[in-house]
Order: sequence, then structure tokens, then C-alpha cells
Amino acid sequence: MPRAEKEQSCVHIRWMIRRDMPAVLDIEGHSFEFPWSEEEFIRALRQRNCIGMVAELNEVVVGFMIYELHKNRLHILNFAVHSDYRRNGVGQAMIEKLVSKLSYQRRSRILLEVRETNLPAQLFFKNVGFQAVSVLRDFYEDTTEDAYVMQLRHIANEESVESGTRRMAG
Repeated sequence: MPRAEKEQSCVHIRWMIRRDMPAVLDIEGHSFEFPWSEEEFIRALRQRNCIGMVAELNEVVVGFMIYELHKNRLHILNFAVHSDYRRNGVGQAMIEKLVSKLSYQRRSRILLEVRETNLPAQLFFKNVGFQAVSVLRDFYEDTTEDAYVMQLRHIANEESVESGTRRMAG
């Protein structure tokens, strides 16, 4: 794919549909050492509280996110941007879409886990407002790697990060 222009305004975020799966699997396969299989995507998306969305530039799928809706939080399960389109505002646009779903009264934070070796993801999420709040030891089934739990809280919610977030990895 050609290098994308730095025009975040062109990013369109929409619900993921079945015909997006080849592009999503391609992005997934090129983004992670231990990528999800198509079966894992389908299993996650069949859950009632799970939502898949894609980011498009010029009608080409260049990123995706899978997240769960919980009573008081959103939990990102999978998030990736095609390598040719990173650092062009695609990931930021996807996070802004999630943040727009937060409210002080209901879902006031977004949580996710990041592999300890995935420094680019850690830095990206830190740059868009997430903070590391805990470490989950030996979290992944495919390695003995730890995960950092990262959280973004709704701006209007100034409560302590300490309350109730220590082991929320869903």
C-alpha cells in the first residue's frame, strides 16, 4: 500500500463487517508476533458486549479495534493500524472515537493490556492519554510475558485511579 498522507480528517471509523475480515487479518498478521486467527476474531465478535470497528482512508481499511462494553468501562481487546499508515492520525482517530463513548455517569474509562515488549504500542497509548496502572505477571498464553494494564479515564472524572483498577484485565 502507498504511504498515507497526514490527513486525519479523511479517516472514517465504522462498524466492522464480514467483508472487512481479509484486510483486518492482513493488518493483524503484519502487526503482531502472535496474531489472532480468524476464528479468534469471530469468537470475540459473537459476544454480545463485543464491538469491532475499522478505520478507512479512501475506502481502504487501514486499522481496526475490537473492544468490550462493560458497565463502567470499555476494554480494548485488539487494536492495530497498518504499518504503512502509522503515525498519520489513524490510531488517534480510533481512540477519539472510543473516548467519545465515555461519560462521567456511566462508562468513565478505557482499559487495555499491552505486552511488556511492545514498546511502540506503550508509547502510542501513553501519547494519547493512557497511563500504566498495573502489571499482570505471565499474562499471555503463548509466552511467559507480562502485560501492562493501561487506562484512560474520562476527563471529568477526577477520582483516584487506585479505586478498583488493580486487576481489571477482563
